[in-house]
Amino acid sequence: MPQSIINEPTLALDRYDGNIFVITMRKAPENRVNVAYAQKLISAFNKVRQILGTDSEGAVITKGNDAKFWCTGLELEEANTNPFANSEGFFPLLATIVDFPFPTIALITGHTFGGACPFALSHDYRVMNSKRGFFSMPPVNLGLHFPGIGTLPRLKLHPQVARKMLLEAHRWTGTEALKDGVVDAIAEPEKMFDVAMELARKWAPKAKMGVYGTLRNELVGEAAKSFREISYNYSRKADHPAKAKI
Repeated sequence: MPQSIINEPTLALDRYDGNIFVITMRKAPENRVNVAYAQKLISAFNKVRQILGTDSEGAVITKGNDAKFWCTGLELEEANTNPFANSEGFFPLLATIVDFPFPTIALITGHTFGGACPFALSHDYRVMNSKRGFFSMPPVNLGLHFPGIGTLPRLKLHPQVARKMLLEAHRWTGTEALKDGVVDAIAEPEKMFDVAMELARKWAPKAKMGVYGTLRNELVGEAAKSFREISYNYSRKADHPAKAKI
């Protein structure tokens, strides 16, 4: 049985096998991210880091609460009352995951739209529902931009696939996402968690020498730098708010 570390209405953190941690997003109805929820997710990642310490084996899985939604992006209307919302929440969340010292797996249980796409891409591995859900990042349709928005697609995906994601707002099914390399594995809903756990158990030992995050930075450090530069930045507004909403 897993050990419960955090058990709140909108988020759970459970510990499996000693060094595998599972963050379950359960913020109704679609796990959309605002400042408070981004900070809650950051706190969960930091809790894992504090428990495991340095030079330890470990991994984190981030999953949705059901097979319908993983995350459908940001609460865009929050920018109406807080123009620095993304600087206080979403951007620090991306920076935290990209710089995390242990392997990370996004278990994409269902629909993944908008800002949820860089959220998923910030993880090292992605497992997607093979039966339900689309993966789509439509800033070109929304008139939305922030510095570094294309960095993870460019660094992690084939150029033509990154173009489909950022400039064409393509909607991938699980099967299509696997073919294009957007995700590393797909699985039926009842088997998704087991596949993600297999990945977590396989790669958790790679963190024990204490250089996992440092070596990841050699691959995606440009993205990490971009996200850090626009986090908690109040001297200038970094992002262009969406002109349309999803």
